[in-house]
Amino acid sequence: MKDPYRKIARFYDAVVEPFNKTLRRYVVKVARPEDGMKVLEIGCGTGTNLELFAGAGCEVAGVDLSPSMIDLAKKKLGDRADLRLGDASDMPFNDGTFDLVVSFLTLHEMPTAVRSPVIGEMLRVAGSDGKVLFIDYHPGPLEFPKGWFYKSVIYAIEFGAGWEHFQNHREFLARRGLPTLMAEHGLSTVKERILAGGNIHVVLANPE
Repeated sequence: MKDPYRKIARFYDAVVEPFNKTLRRYVVKVARPEDGMKVLEIGCGTGTNLELFAGAGCEVAGVDLSPSMIDLAKKKLGDRADLRLGDASDMPFNDGTFDLVVSFLTLHEMPTAVRSPVIGEMLRVAGSDGKVLFIDYHPGPLEFPKGWFYKSVIYAIEFGAGWEHFQNHREFLARRGLPTLMAEHGLSTVKERILAGGNIHVVLANPE
């Protein structure tokens, strides 16, 4: 299987983390991690989010399609995390295993046909007592000038990730992002915030 992050994985934290650092802290604040909470992140990348949750006393796990990213996450987290190389649309976890399942800037990367099965799996492993936390791009409206500045940075990053990635990102926004996907899966909002001048949508949700 082709690894789209093979060439950039070792530079990923240095290039992307300065833009995501504040957002990650906000995500942990919304999630309100507790000691012993079981947290799964799909598309866990280099494990930076999971490191924050593990530091708060959570039991953490991650799934990612990129061998390069999983290797870096394992170096970062060691035996503090259960990290799996695999497809988030078919995860090797039992129903209701996790208290919280996180998708951090991941759904927009996926082809349209993949997103709904992935959310279905997120809901399955969270179960009726769990919650899901989505962080992804928002179609606007954008604030001026801050929103347009962030949008230009986001477009540069997304385009740099490759043409297929960029096209998936554009299609995600054209379909109105998270609200459309949440409606399709009958999710109700627990907490919600629009950040970065209208570019980032944070939603904590549970099944209705």
